[in-house]
Amino acid sequence: MYAAVVHALGQPPRYESVPEPVPRSGEVVVEVLAAALYPLVRSFASGGHYTGGDALPLVPGFDGVGRTAAGDLVYIPGLEPPHGTMAERVAVPASALMPVPRGLDPVAVAAVMNPASSAWIALRERGRLREGESVLVLGATGNAGRAAVHLALDQGAGAVVAAGRDPQALRAAAALGAHRTVALTGSDEEIAAAFGAAAADVDVVLDYLWDRPAELALDGILRHRADLTRTLRWVQVGSAAGPDMTVPSAWFRKADVSVCGSGLGSISGARRAAALRELLARLPSLAPTTEAVAVPMADVESVWESPASSGSRFVFVPAGGGERATGAREAVQDRETV
Repeated sequence: MYAAVVHALGQPPRYESVPEPVPRSGEVVVEVLAAALYPLVRSFASGGHYTGGDALPLVPGFDGVGRTAAGDLVYIPGLEPPHGTMAERVAVPASALMPVPRGLDPVAVAAVMNPASSAWIALRERGRLREGESVLVLGATGNAGRAAVHLALDQGAGAVVAAGRDPQALRAAAALGAHRTVALTGSDEEIAAAFGAAAADVDVVLDYLWDRPAELALDGILRHRADLTRTLRWVQVGSAAGPDMTVPSAWFRKADVSVCGSGLGSISGARRAAALRELLARLPSLAPTTEAVAVPMADVESVWESPASSGSRFVFVPAGGGERATGAREAVQDRETV
């Protein structure tokens, strides 16, 4: 069979022949139909992820959608290198497989599950969002941020504030239902004041940015918050703006601020699996927030470092993966010239 194979950390994988997977006790072989490319996958493949290793060669791909020998469509969660999902077939613990609701496109499911699960787990498990509460999504212009806006509203948030740098993407967040937006443009004082005006009394912050934008957001919120004893639940999900943040100690003494992280090590495997099953069951009723761009897996080396356009995600499909991959090379070329 064929797979994407990384031979040097930080270098794009090559499409090449590899041995068939040999299932161990409790595992089954699953035919992979779709595996998405996103920052977590690249991070694992570079050896830079906080839970990853440096074993080589490795097959990238953290999750995907596949078909069992019985013909069932399943979601494959949480495979880590060196045995990732960007292969024609993978061996997976049978107990880990999750049914995909009937009628859903495998490529679309593969594209949406990572950003949606990031938001879902942050909201449900870490932020403990309650109906009627308000949410600030810091970094609402990325795939995960848009999913967070949509899922917060789906879970009964009374108000959602979307913050980001891209004006067009902020308009898209507003179209999804965000009640207010904060543009991360202008001076630091202007940005902090904008957060104070739009998000001073939010209950939950989903932070995909960290670094300076998070500093300005927290500063603006605390300076304008009507009741500083009202708990602010800050959920750190990503660091797109940078890995470090400077916080004056007084900020945590003058207000009730609870900070936690949402990532692979923040909840148990059982809780994560339960949350993913809940999310999968809800997918048929949720409008998609991420466009899937199907790409033949044979093109993995040329596409690996190509940026997808805003709101979209590359999804690799194996040889003979169907009509969704037809014309994918042209689609990728078009996106690279925009």
